[in-house]
Amino acid sequence: MAKKKEITNQDILGFYIDYFLENNKAPHSVYKFAKHYNFEETVFYANFSSFEQIEKTFFTSLFQQTMSLLEKSEDFESYDARTKLLSFYFTYFEMLTANRSFTVALLKEDKNKLKSLSKLTELRKHFKQFFDTLEIEKIDLKQEKLIEFQEKTMSEMAWLQFLFTLKFWIEDTSLSFEKTDIFIEKSVNTSFDLMDIAPLKSLIDFGKFMWQEKASFKM
Repeated sequence: MAKKKEITNQDILGFYIDYFLENNKAPHSVYKFAKHYNFEETVFYANFSSFEQIEKTFFTSLFQQTMSLLEKSEDFESYDARTKLLSFYFTYFEMLTANRSFTVALLKEDKNKLKSLSKLTELRKHFKQFFDTLEIEKIDLKQEKLIEFQEKTMSEMAWLQFLFTLKFWIEDTSLSFEKTDIFIEKSVNTSFDLMDIAPLKSLIDFGKFMWQEKASFKM
């Protein structure tokens, strides 16, 4: 007698995507969902706590696949922060495009924008952790609280930029979503240009010089 195939969390995720696309909605219950795909309800709960968790896992699963692909590249570690972020964007959105029907249906399912964003909470954590690993030059603020505030602000702004890019991609009607590619390149490059602290450092250095010299500086 053939051994029954063990159902994995990726199997359940695949079943859920299939069901959602076939029915344009989530299943009514875990019991009916499990019965429909011929596995025990207990198997579901051994992998997920709810359908909402499956939806969150979908986005983090694509993130993990993206990072796995990037890290296989021998050149990735030698990239600067800008190129690493661009590589992430292009790869992640390629993954999303391969699953566009489900992604768009999932994010447009709720008219409540906050509920839609809740599906991205786990992805947000992963994205911000990745962003924090990028070696982006920051202003040396000397004070720990100010440094912490600066880091949180930068990662939060990066996440907002990601959400803006996601919205653009959802609404993009260009062939092969080529406008999204242009948007990614221009928005990431612009954000890094704005984060270029060299001019600001020069201004701060000049200010320090003027402050130190003010006692002897007379008009």
